[in-house]
Amino acid sequence: MNDFKKITDLKPANLIGKRVLVRVDFNVPLEKGQVVDDFRIQRSLPTIKFLQETGAKVILISHMGSGEDTLKPVALYLNKYLPIIFSNKVLDFEAVKDLNNGEVLLLENLRQHEGEASNNEAFAKELASLGEIYINEAFSASHRAHASIVGVSRLLPSYAGLLFVEEYENLSKVFNAPKPFTVIIGGAKFSTKLPVIKKLAPFSDNIFLGGALVHVLWKKMGYEVGQSLVDESVTDLDDILKLKNVHLPQDVVVQGEDGGKLNKLPDQVGSEDVISDAGPKTVGAIIKSIKEAKFTFWNGPLGFIEKGFMGSSQEIVEAIGKSDAYSIVGGGDTVGVINSLKAFDNFDFVSTAGGASLEFIASGTLVGIEVLKNK
Repeated sequence: MNDFKKITDLKPANLIGKRVLVRVDFNVPLEKGQVVDDFRIQRSLPTIKFLQETGAKVILISHMGSGEDTLKPVALYLNKYLPIIFSNKVLDFEAVKDLNNGEVLLLENLRQHEGEASNNEAFAKELASLGEIYINEAFSASHRAHASIVGVSRLLPSYAGLLFVEEYENLSKVFNAPKPFTVIIGGAKFSTKLPVIKKLAPFSDNIFLGGALVHVLWKKMGYEVGQSLVDESVTDLDDILKLKNVHLPQDVVVQGEDGGKLNKLPDQVGSEDVISDAGPKTVGAIIKSIKEAKFTFWNGPLGFIEKGFMGSSQEIVEAIGKSDAYSIVGGGDTVGVINSLKAFDNFDFVSTAGGASLEFIASGTLVGIEVLKNK
C-alpha cells in the first residue's frame, strides 16, 4: 500500500548498539507544567519500546509549542513507562556519546533552534550526525518541511515508525470509503477545512458542517451571526454552497445572558448572540446519517468546547460508538473531547494528527511522506 520503508523492515539484530534518531511528536497539552493529555505519547511508546528492546541507542527529538517551551515535563511523564534520560540541549553530542544499548535520550525542544523551522541545511546535518538511522514517528508533524522531518531524512537511512504507518494506512482508507459515507467537519478555521470538503464532496454521501467554520457561510448567505467567531480569511465559498451533499446546521445553541443555553434557528440569531453549539435538529440529522453509514470520518468538534459546550460532540461520540460503520476521527480538539469522555474504544481509528491529517486527505501525501518515498 505504501512505497516507503518501515521500521519493521529493519532486522532487530542489526539494531543492536545503533544510534537511532526518532522524530516523535510530543507537542502535548500541559497545565501548570504537567501533561494533561498523553494520547500522542502513548501512541509512540510501541516504537520506542521496540527499539529499546532490540538494544538500540534511542535518541528522541520533538518540538513543543514555541521556542520558549521545554520538553522536560514530557521527560518526567515518560519515566512512568520507561527510564528516560533528558537533556536540556537541542544538540547534545556528549549525552549521545554516553548512551548505552537500550537507553533512551530525549533532547530539548527542536524549536529552540532557529534552524528547525527553516529546514536549515547545517542544522539538519548536525541533527543527522547524532544518529545512524532515522525513524519518522511524527506523522502529525509531517506536513511541515522542517529540518527534523525533511532535512534529516535526506541524510540518513530513513524509515517510518509503527504509528506513522498506522496513520498512513488508516487515513488512506478514506479515499476508498464504502458507501454510504458520512463526513462531519467542525472546528474554527474554515481555511484549513475547505480543501478537505472539496476533496471529499464528490464521493461522500453527506458532509455535515458545524462549529465556527459555519459562521462565515451564514454571513455570506445574509444570516446574522452576532458576536460569534468568524474565519474572515476565507472568501471563495460559492462552490461549497452549491454542493447538494453539504449540510449546514438546521439549528444552533447560543449562550443565554444568564449563562444558560438557548436553541435558535439560523434566522433567529441576534446581533448580540454567540453561537456555541449545534442544536438538537442538527444533531439528530447527523446521528441518522451515522446510523445509515458504512464509513464515517469526523474532524473538529461542533461546539465551543473551551466554554463547556460539548453536548453535540458527546452525542456524536456516542452515536459512532453504537454504529457498525468503520470510523476514523482526527484533530487535536476532537481527540480532546474523546479523551475527556474516555471513549477511544468508540472508534476504529483515532488519529494523532490534526492539520497533517487534513492536508493528507486533501492532497494524498505530505512532505514527510514524500521524503521517505524518495529514499
